[in-house]
Amino acid sequence: MVFQLDTTLHADLAPLAWLVGRWAGAGLVGYPTIESARFGQEIVCSHDGRRFLRWESRTWLLDEDGNQVRPLATELGFWRPVTEATDGTNVELLLAHPTGFVEMYAGHAEPAKVELRTDGVMRSPEAKEYTAAHRLYGYVDSGLMWVMDMAAVDQPLQSHVSAELKRVE
Repeated sequence: MVFQLDTTLHADLAPLAWLVGRWAGAGLVGYPTIESARFGQEIVCSHDGRRFLRWESRTWLLDEDGNQVRPLATELGFWRPVTEATDGTNVELLLAHPTGFVEMYAGHAEPAKVELRTDGVMRSPEAKEYTAAHRLYGYVDSGLMWVMDMAAVDQPLQSHVSAELKRVE
């Protein structure tokens, strides 16, 4: 699918323009405290002309044949450009999860790559321990590829999830 820049997108969002759209695909989730599994994912990244992108991701467990088994994670949030700092930071990602987490990521966006680290993680008293994460998003061969490392439940920062998605709208 050919990517066309939306001319109504706020100019400050140019490095993130490739994220806008609906994406679908599959990935792998694993961690020392859980069994590895394949999952399906849909992401909708949209805008209304203002200086932020709206982000919604939902995932579901897949069986061996690729059929949906049950819902997994959901996240809602916003991508925001920020004035570039001396460390190269020029973007924030703010995410909320129904499992009791709120995350703030800070990082660097360029035309086909975004790298972010948690700047803050808040969790409700009932949420599992979770302290830090690192995410990398890339626009590769017209697809969205992403990986996430996580530090949680007394484990150091390490690989947790990765996926490859294709634009569907």
